[in-house]
Amino acid sequence: MFLGIDWLDPEWLLERFGAEFLWISLLILFVECGLFFPFLPGDALLFAFGIFVATERLDVFPGSPLLELFLGIALLVAAGFAGNVAGYEIGRKIGPRIYARDGRLFKQRYIDETQVFFDVHGNKALVLGRFVAFVRTYITVVAGVTGMDRRRFYTWSAIGAFLWVASISMLGYFLGKRVPWLGDNIDYVILAIIGFGGILMVIEAIRRRRTDAPEAEDRDHDGRPDRDIAGFPVKPRPHED
Repeated sequence: MFLGIDWLDPEWLLERFGAEFLWISLLILFVECGLFFPFLPGDALLFAFGIFVATERLDVFPGSPLLELFLGIALLVAAGFAGNVAGYEIGRKIGPRIYARDGRLFKQRYIDETQVFFDVHGNKALVLGRFVAFVRTYITVVAGVTGMDRRRFYTWSAIGAFLWVASISMLGYFLGKRVPWLGDNIDYVILAIIGFGGILMVIEAIRRRRTDAPEAEDRDHDGRPDRDIAGFPVKPRPHED
């Protein structure tokens, strides 16, 4: 389910590293949110973090599980935001070279589709993009490449980081609290995490099919793709008189 790679599996990370799971998660979120690795399990890690804290399988800080949750969320938000800042500054620094190179990950069409996503959603793009795995990597870099105002980017990236981390981590936490027997039935915890990750993978596969399909090309000849990086259709530009 996690592509056969052990370190993509939150359960494996917890079993292998114990309390270090949180610090490893911080590193993974930082890289995923800014350093051109869009295939990391950020959502699954956040969900698993919440479950692990609720079932008291993860204990990093002294105090109650709720305090552990809030402190962990604060650190994870900081890591996600720091990754955004790194990606944005890299985009500003090497923007022209990114546009000039049509690689396997940073294809020109993905950059164009991300730009359309920005054009349609404005500031909200930095919040909405957080909840789509592939998009949250691209949108950060494209914001830097296009020279988006730094204060505007930092502000909305911080809001997006908080909403993303807090919502998914608390979802896992409250599932763990509402279903107490998860703490004594670790197999069900693993199934819950795998199930959540599986749903995300299906959503991502659908999104990728839509953005890579011929229908995403500029078939209305308005100078931009007909679908954005999230897979949603883009209305044609109004014709100028």
